[in-house]
Amino acid sequence: MGSAERRVGQVLVELADTLVDDFDVIDFLDNLAYHTVDLLGVAACGVLLADPTGPLGMVAASGEQARVLGLSQLSHQEGPCLEAYHSRVPVSCPDLNACAGRWPFFAPAALAAGYSAVYALPMSLRDRCVGAMNLFSTTVGMLDEEVVGLGRSLADMAAIGILHRRAVRHHETVTEQLQLALDSRILIEQAKGLLAGRLQLAPEQAFAVLRDYARGHNLKLTAVSRALIQGEISIPPPRDATLRRRLQGRERGE
Repeated sequence: MGSAERRVGQVLVELADTLVDDFDVIDFLDNLAYHTVDLLGVAACGVLLADPTGPLGMVAASGEQARVLGLSQLSHQEGPCLEAYHSRVPVSCPDLNACAGRWPFFAPAALAAGYSAVYALPMSLRDRCVGAMNLFSTTVGMLDEEVVGLGRSLADMAAIGILHRRAVRHHETVTEQLQLALDSRILIEQAKGLLAGRLQLAPEQAFAVLRDYARGHNLKLTAVSRALIQGEISIPPPRDATLRRRLQGRERGE
């Protein structure tokens, strides 16, 4: 088995490990977005999740730009993720310059963010769709079929994980869980903004510090965010040289 296959196996095991009794949708989908960028070699990934009683919501992203573009799709009700979710089939745009007529708000915003192509994969299992995953590329052109296949496997795994929780819990409990995910995202965004102001970091850098703190202390992202907002913890600026280089690389889009 090659290193690439081993890496895929490790990621699938890590994602599967989150499907436990205290399943946290935010942690699961944040890990999904982070690993999707790593495994597929795309520039960014965003995840939109459907509440059973309401519309799609922006719940996870690998970076700030992907999050903003996800919110833009929801605000203007146009874009690849919405099309993939409603049609339940993958949506591709290998050249965003050619999609301005198709998505008059989203395409210019994505181009301005530095992306040249975009793809969206439905998170579905048979006839049930729970959301969609956005993939952004900084180069024009179609994604390799093998890359698309792996992306669809990750999206399908996300759908299976979420639908599994729906199957083992009563509908009202599931609705509460997904609403909690959306509420948790608001909490995380507040903590990210607070940390960005305190440490004088860009929002994406602040989120990286927040996530690394949570992982380093074996805590959930929502718990760390709540503790930071309530003044129960203080997160110091990144001092480790490796972490600083990683933050700088993210800022440059590397």
